[in-house]
Amino acid sequence: MLHLLYILAFTVIASLTITNLVRNLITVSMDSPRRYPQGGGRNNYPGYQVPHPELLDEAGRPINEPLLVMKSVTVEDAREHLDALYHASPSPSQEEES
Repeated sequence: MLHLLYILAFTVIASLTITNLVRNLITVSMDSPRRYPQGGGRNNYPGYQVPHPELLDEAGRPINEPLLVMKSVTVEDAREHLDALYHASPSPSQEEES
């Protein structure tokens, strides 16, 4: 008899959980197309997004240039740069002498 009570309780809890999950998924899917304003902007209407300050020039206009420039470096060049940085940095014994 106790087994049937456990099965009934588990069934009720599982059905409540699944209905709550489905209800939340529907609510989230209905709210996802909405865009909320980021507050305090001069164009405070739905759908307006404030760009990040690093994407604007000094006048506040959006920049139109590549944001990531990669330079190809050979292994030897990279090793030379790292060696130069290593030799240019002060060692702990030099810091103690100063």
